[in-house]
Amino acid sequence: MTEQSTFTRRRFLGGAAAIAVATAFGLTPARLMAAEPIKVAGVYTVPVEQQWVSRIHKAALAAQDRGEIEYTFSENVSNTDYARVMREYAESGNQLIIGEVFAVEDEAREVAAEYPDIAFLMGSSFKEDPSLPNFAVFDNYIQDASYLSGIIAGAMTETGNIGMVGGFPIPEVNRLMHAFMAGVRETRPDATFQVSFIGSWFDPPKAKETAFAMIENGADLLYAERFGVSDAAQEKGVLAIGNVIDTQADYPDTVVASAIWHFEPTLEHAIKMVREGSFEAADYGVYSFMKEGGATLAPLGTFEGKAPQEALDMVEKRRNEIMSGDFVVEIDDSEPKSQ
Repeated sequence: MTEQSTFTRRRFLGGAAAIAVATAFGLTPARLMAAEPIKVAGVYTVPVEQQWVSRIHKAALAAQDRGEIEYTFSENVSNTDYARVMREYAESGNQLIIGEVFAVEDEAREVAAEYPDIAFLMGSSFKEDPSLPNFAVFDNYIQDASYLSGIIAGAMTETGNIGMVGGFPIPEVNRLMHAFMAGVRETRPDATFQVSFIGSWFDPPKAKETAFAMIENGADLLYAERFGVSDAAQEKGVLAIGNVIDTQADYPDTVVASAIWHFEPTLEHAIKMVREGSFEAADYGVYSFMKEGGATLAPLGTFEGKAPQEALDMVEKRRNEIMSGDFVVEIDDSEPKSQ
C-alpha cells in the first residue's frame, strides 16, 4: 500500500469515528459534514464553460458553497496529460476525483488502480469493473428530456427538415439524438434529419459552419448538441433546440426548448458514499434520469404561447408517464444516420 493510500484510509476511518463521537454528544452527522468538507478535484479536457462539463462544474461549485466539499479543478487537459493530472490530484490528498475519460479509458483506470483508497467518478462510455472497486462511471442519460424537446421541435418545424450537429458519435451523444428524433416523430411523423458530427467537443466555428450547410440544404430547425449551432440558427432566422444547458437567454428568438442535465443527484450520491466509506464500482447513469431529478425540460420562456397547445399537452402527458414509469424512452446508443 502506498503512503497516499494509507493516508486516505486513515482519513476515511477517522471520519467515521468522528461522526460516531459527534453523534454521542448530540451533534448531527450533517453538522459535522458541513464542518469538514471532503476534498474533490475535477479533471476536464475542455473549458468548464463547455456544455457537458459546465454541468459537472456547476454542481461541484454548489456543493462547495454548501460546505460539503473543497473543490479544485483543471480544465483543457490534453488526453496525453490526463493520467499525470489525475496522479497529481491523487497525491494531493483528494478523496474524490471527477472528470471525463472518454478518450483515455485505459490510462484513467490504470491510475485508479494505483490509488485504491481514493474514489474516482468518471464520465465514461464503458461500464464499471468490479475488479476496480474505487472507479465508478456516469454519463448524462437525459434521453427523457431530449425526447420531450423533440415533441416540441416536431410541432415547430414548418418544412419537417431538421439538422442535427453533434461532437462525436459516442453513446452519450447518440442516445440523445435518437430520443430527440423519436420525440419529433410524435408530432411530425414525416420529418427528415440531416445528421453530422464535427469530431470535436469544443469547436464552435466548425459546428456553426456545419449548421450553415444544413440550413442551405433546407433545414428550418436545428438540434444544437454543440456550441456554435444556435449562432448559425440565429443568423439565418431558423429555430434551434438546446442540449444539456439552457441558452435561451442568449438566443431569445431562436432556442425554443432545451433538454437540461442536472449533475447534482450524481455528485450528491458520490459524496454520500465517500463520507460513509462505502464508495464502490457502480454505474451512476441512473441519477441522470428525469425521475431521479437528473434531467428536465427547460421552460419555453420567450416561446411561451408560440408552441401548439396539442404538443404541450403531449409533453405533459409523456412527462407524467415518464415520472410514473408508465412510459420509458428507448435508449439507443447506435450511431444515428441522416434519414
